[in-house]
Amino acid sequence: MKKNFVEELTWRGMIHTVMPGAEEHLMEGMRSAYVGFDPTADSLHIGNLVPIMLLAHYQRCGHKPIALVGGATGMIGDPSGKSSERNLLDEKTLRHNQEAIKKQLAHFLDFESDTENAAELVNNYDWMKEFSFLEFIRDVGKHITVNYMMAKDSVKNRISSDDSEGMSFTEFTYQLVQGYDFLHLYRANNCSIQMGGSDQWGNITTGTELIRRIGAGKGYAITCPLITKSDGSKFGKSEGGNVWLDANRTSPYKFYQYWLNSSDEDAEKYIKIFTFLNEGEVEALISEHKEAPHLRVLQKRLAEEITQMVHSKSELDNAIKASNILFGKSTSEDLKELDEKTFLDVFEGVPRTEIDKSEIEAGLDMIGALAEKGSFLKSNGEARRALKENSISVNKEKVNEAFKITKEDLINEKFVLLQRGKKNYFVITVK
Repeated sequence: MKKNFVEELTWRGMIHTVMPGAEEHLMEGMRSAYVGFDPTADSLHIGNLVPIMLLAHYQRCGHKPIALVGGATGMIGDPSGKSSERNLLDEKTLRHNQEAIKKQLAHFLDFESDTENAAELVNNYDWMKEFSFLEFIRDVGKHITVNYMMAKDSVKNRISSDDSEGMSFTEFTYQLVQGYDFLHLYRANNCSIQMGGSDQWGNITTGTELIRRIGAGKGYAITCPLITKSDGSKFGKSEGGNVWLDANRTSPYKFYQYWLNSSDEDAEKYIKIFTFLNEGEVEALISEHKEAPHLRVLQKRLAEEITQMVHSKSELDNAIKASNILFGKSTSEDLKELDEKTFLDVFEGVPRTEIDKSEIEAGLDMIGALAEKGSFLKSNGEARRALKENSISVNKEKVNEAFKITKEDLINEKFVLLQRGKKNYFVITVK
């Protein structure tokens, strides 16, 4: 027997609202459901992970997931929780973004399976681009009243908001376009369920109305809660902005660190939502964590599971190695294995200076590196004292005053890491 999808999501804390009859509908046999994704960038971010996990669990429960890239709706801009409209994308950019997104989704969904519940990716631009405005208002618009559309929270909140400039007609019609997507997929793909965040309820139910009024059928809605952080800050954001799934936008090291730095309260919630660990495994981890919170068992397992899923086992291993450079025992060889981006991420915010390559060709003496050239320490005298105390390391290896830095010591052929004691770091960049 396949797992009950609604039950699986319920224990994970991933159910906000289930339309009456939806659970029974799912129990009758394999069903198709879709979730929409915004293609305005060529990468998804961790704010998209909840709907991705919805689809992944859906497929694992024996049903067919459809990922809809909103090429048409992405050109309009969803008013739900937004205060401004989006920019139009040209078709070439849209297709590039679509392919990039599919690659990321393939880490979670099986598109290649020859079973009937193989995942599918569709783009609403493909069926909306030929639709004329007159056809749309005649065939779709006449079935939904303005009163019905005005009653939606996403519309009411936007219009009544003090910091909003109001809502354009373009955005007002968003729910009609999204509603039509559901009707189209109901007809063309036998898709009877739409899923999304709780803020999408109004848009989804417009779709179920169109299916009832135009398609003479029955569509269902399932929504999940919007994820919040226990400290009130926004989930999915770091100091540098979005935490992306693309390694070029957010390095695997920074991605791993984001989850590792979760609070105990958040980690207990995230381990259920963002991993495929079963209920018994999760309960055992939570229990183990409560016995020794300082070991951060929950955070470590969470970070490992999600980093490996989004990136790979080798990228996870590299992220763990990089983390150990700051917080554990590591060698100069470990440092030299870091790529430039990860090195800069690990030592972000660490004081640094630049020197010319000629400075190290003959060998840079330690007094020069620490004080004269580097300005890590205030004076030559302080540099000598620190070296005598055996508290100075170059690339994690202890050195004395006789040591000279040469090109053999360069990390990525351009960096040298100086360290005093356990926590004081300094980076020399060789140009």
